[in-house]
Amino acid sequence: MSLITPDAGLLFWMVVIFALLLLILTKWGFPIITSSIEKRSNRIAESLHKADEIDLRFAGATAEHNRIIADAKREQAKIMEEALASREQILKQAKKDAAEQTAQMLEKARIQIEADTKSALADMRRQVAMLSVDIAEKIIRSKLSTTEEQKLLIDKMVSEASRTTDKTS
Repeated sequence: MSLITPDAGLLFWMVVIFALLLLILTKWGFPIITSSIEKRSNRIAESLHKADEIDLRFAGATAEHNRIIADAKREQAKIMEEALASREQILKQAKKDAAEQTAQMLEKARIQIEADTKSALADMRRQVAMLSVDIAEKIIRSKLSTTEEQKLLIDKMVSEASRTTDKTS
């Protein structure tokens, strides 16, 4: 018996066993295998569908993320502009206040200087007057050592005083 040219009996039993095996597999094996393959195919299709949904959600989330970032950048720019405007306003107000305070201080200093100048001038006039009176007194005492000279000077002053009062009235 050779394997290349099988006997008719061997060939018969091979065909019967093959048919029997095919019948068993067709009845019980293939439905299980095909249902498993179908289930797996459905799971793969479902997974692909879920992956597509996740991709769409991710794309939507990425777009939302980009929109939120853009909004945040716009808000940041707006806040920066407001801060710069506020800073400029504060600086202008501070400069204005400083200028006003400087002007007030200068005015107070000018008034104080004028008052000090008037006070100093009045004090100097008073001192000059006192010195003049002292000098005049010393000169008069030295010149008017006699009573006769004193009487003549007093008469002269009285007559001058009376002339001055007559002119004013």
